[in-house]
Amino acid sequence: METFLAVLLMLALIAASNIVNRFIPFVPIPLIQIGLGIIAALVPTGIHMEFEPELFFILFIAPLLYNDGRRTPRDELWNLRAPILLLALGLVFVTVFAAGYAIHWMIPSIPLAAAFALAAILSPTDAVAVSSLAGRVHLPKSIHRILEGESLMNDASGLVAFKFAIAAMVTGVFSLPKATLSFIMIAAGGLLLGAALSFLLIRLSIFIRRFGMEDVTMHVLLQILTPFIIYLVSEEMGVSGILAVVAGGIVYAIEKDRAASPQYKLQLVSASTWSVLLFILNGMVFLILGVSVPDVARVIIVDESMNNFMVAAYVLAITLLLLVLRFLWVYAYSLFESRRLRTDKAPLKAQLITSISGVRGAVTLAGAFSIPLVLGDGSPFPERDLIIALAAGVILVWLVLASIFLPILAGKEEIAAEAPDSKSTELAARSVVIDAGMAMLRSLAAENPGSSTQPALLEFTDKIDRLCAPKTENDIAAEKFRKLGVQARLDGLEAERAALRQMVEAGSIATPVAARMEQILDHTESLLCRRLDTQIKFSFTEIQRLFSGLFSGRLDGEEGRKAVQNAESARQAKIAMCQAAVSAVSGGISDENRAAAQRVIDKYERLESRLAQGEGWSKDGIIDDEKLELKLKAIQEQRDTVQQMYQEGAINLKIAGRLRRFVDQLETSIWED
Repeated sequence: METFLAVLLMLALIAASNIVNRFIPFVPIPLIQIGLGIIAALVPTGIHMEFEPELFFILFIAPLLYNDGRRTPRDELWNLRAPILLLALGLVFVTVFAAGYAIHWMIPSIPLAAAFALAAILSPTDAVAVSSLAGRVHLPKSIHRILEGESLMNDASGLVAFKFAIAAMVTGVFSLPKATLSFIMIAAGGLLLGAALSFLLIRLSIFIRRFGMEDVTMHVLLQILTPFIIYLVSEEMGVSGILAVVAGGIVYAIEKDRAASPQYKLQLVSASTWSVLLFILNGMVFLILGVSVPDVARVIIVDESMNNFMVAAYVLAITLLLLVLRFLWVYAYSLFESRRLRTDKAPLKAQLITSISGVRGAVTLAGAFSIPLVLGDGSPFPERDLIIALAAGVILVWLVLASIFLPILAGKEEIAAEAPDSKSTELAARSVVIDAGMAMLRSLAAENPGSSTQPALLEFTDKIDRLCAPKTENDIAAEKFRKLGVQARLDGLEAERAALRQMVEAGSIATPVAARMEQILDHTESLLCRRLDTQIKFSFTEIQRLFSGLFSGRLDGEEGRKAVQNAESARQAKIAMCQAAVSAVSGGISDENRAAAQRVIDKYERLESRLAQGEGWSKDGIIDDEKLELKLKAIQEQRDTVQQMYQEGAINLKIAGRLRRFVDQLETSIWED
């Protein structure tokens, strides 16, 4: 029960951290979550848990890195392979040796092998922290990709180096040739085994589908289990589970791109499920970091042999040392590349961004907690508590530094990048967004040739062509005609709502069906006018509907079920609503709006004719328009694409806002019909 309550509290804190971030957006969510974790641990009856590194790696790191592997663009990673490998391998080993000797010199009580272990566990950058910061400040695209690729690879190199340093400390034996060969075997084996397991699991899913088992829930569950299976099997085989899940994610992305007919229903459910799962896991990682900090700090404060100010000084010195090493490595690579390719050296600002973005995170703390308590001879591991405290301190200090300086550096970069090419960038991004919706409809049309998908695709294409068409002199008149039509449509919707409420009061239609019909009216009106007063009106309408449902007594189960099944009464109600709308629009006709109003009247009369013939009606009292549903699914796919491009740093906040307005306009034009 205690564990359940702790998990429940942490889930609540994850939600609270995002609410807090809305009021203090200049503070990144990871820092807010760490702060909330510290507060939760300090409360007398708060969260207290033992940090288990192995459980942490499989429960959090494995699915997060698997997702990064399947989302990171492979072609961009390949083009940037040189800087990624130099950072993920070269810089890690340089950091181990240089920082290891420096830590031993600065703190002689930490043996050299233990100092190497601390330097090794401080060398990997954290993929989760990098993604969180990059999503907030929108780093330049090339730097973002380099950091993503580095964080995917250097976990393995850092952990392997850490493993050998700990082994040398515990046993007193170390062999460089053996360690080098072991690293190659562990890394290569992890990549190969992860790719093979992912391929086999994908084949299993396809094999199951061939037997007619198309249950989306089961296939999504198999996707979620994939990173855990890959990690457990790889670790059991003695290879890198971290690199295995990254390779598994990349193979999944390759197979998804190669699929002849993408399963869009599966993709939509999968994307939604992974979105919730990743939201929780990301938040949990930083909350657990925060919960662990008080226990680490308490050991240092209580220990009288340690000077608290000296420990803080050590943390700052080690952080500065790692920053300088990273900057010098990035600077040297930039200088070498500029001379080799005879091009200009990368700007100093880009080098500083790359250096500061190398934040440490969960992998570092998990590795530090995995340090054994005793050596091979049974004696305590020297300065274990101090090493854990130093690792936790470096994580916090680096996160704070990155939160302060990255927005300053990257913000100016973003403004500079926006000026000359913002229009071309926006047009290219708009094409990607448009293609996302079109691709979804084309795939659905291929899967169901006899359905309404093909007409929906043609109508959707026509709407996009009209929205993207170059502006002409007739646009002013067309816009005026559209506004007059929207106003006539709003008058019709108001008349429909009044007629519906009269029928509810008269008892000719049950409240559950009427409530569902009024929701559609509200949604249509909100899309047509998008004003604050409309939103306020809808809010009061929802409150009024809630209380009327609570006290009217018409939502009883049996009566509600009968009302839902009574399609005939709902169909007759909609016919009456159409007639009321036609009367209202006809009564408001003037010389100025005659053509626009007549167009709206014609649409209502066509709908009334369909209903009179019993066509296009579902049992819950809603127009059963399959084409409309398909077009709205395409709209949602476009919104998801905009959000994904924004999170990946492909577009900035201004372009994302303009693209969202474009999608809103497209949806409005669909509902106008």
